[in-house]
Amino acid sequence: MYDPVGAVYKAVGEAPFYKLVDEFYLRVAADPLLRPMYPEDLTLPKKHLAQFLVQRTGGPTTYSDERGHPRMRGRHMPFKIGQAERDAWMKHMTEALDQVPELAENRQALWDFFDNFATFMINQPG
Repeated sequence: MYDPVGAVYKAVGEAPFYKLVDEFYLRVAADPLLRPMYPEDLTLPKKHLAQFLVQRTGGPTTYSDERGHPRMRGRHMPFKIGQAERDAWMKHMTEALDQVPELAENRQALWDFFDNFATFMINQPG
């Protein structure tokens, strides 16, 4: 079965994912709902998200090499993630995605992935 997300890295390389993450975290840094979930210094969260996205889209496995299996839902369990948090995350990721022209040809596949992923991360009712 063809995985369109798994083929993105081959088409665009690594740099667009770091740009996407920078754009995303600019928005998160100003979001009163999401910002408290992150440490004061966003350097490591940015690195981890970029490495995860690179790996998930078919690039090097640096994320898993350094951190083990992604276990994303488990890693995020300490944080209350409900519908509002999910929607805020998606809003910022969608806006960030729109700022990275190198990802335009793969925008729908990435948006679908982010939409499903954000929903999967919900761990609270409401």
